[in-house]
Amino acid sequence: MKNYTDEQLVRLYVDTQRNPFFEELYDRYADKVYRKCLSFVKDQAKAEDFTHDIFLKLIVRVGSFKENSKFSTWLFSITYNYCMDQLRTTRKLAEDELTEGIDLIDDSDDINEMEMDAKRLREVLGGLSHEERTIVLMKYQDEFSIKDIADTFGLTESAVKMRLKRTREKLRKKYAESLLFTTLLVSKVLILLKWWAKH
Repeated sequence: MKNYTDEQLVRLYVDTQRNPFFEELYDRYADKVYRKCLSFVKDQAKAEDFTHDIFLKLIVRVGSFKENSKFSTWLFSITYNYCMDQLRTTRKLAEDELTEGIDLIDDSDDINEMEMDAKRLREVLGGLSHEERTIVLMKYQDEFSIKDIADTFGLTESAVKMRLKRTREKLRKKYAESLLFTTLLVSKVLILLKWWAKH
């Protein structure tokens, strides 16, 4: 069992549904996923709960793994997305409590324009690979350091910088094409990423 690659274990588990294959993946990655969750929540009990939930999700979703990236990258992106979703939910509940009863200024025109731009951005992000999308969101939406991203994906910092540079260019090109002009600045994409994350 130890001689199988992660990807071989996934295929064997999907084909046979035999637990030992999944248990081997669990043994390889449970501690890494736990430590990643702990870096988000700084709470051991929550990190354990998150890890448990992530592996339950993995059982359901493992059949959708297409081997476009390494299994570890795919698992860490699931971990990252799950942790960010949980943190956003917690933050939104806290913000809702703070803003209850406060009258907001009517800026519906600005909001409509941002929503239209955000829709285009969502379409453009959908055209990126899973890894590209995760890295760019980690950097610009959630303000992870290059080092943290490198640690998450098992890459060097220079490799992360190169992937971010290529992905920014791809984003700018695709977004510009969707708007039918080529003068869009990356800064607008980054502003939209932050706005989109809050809605």
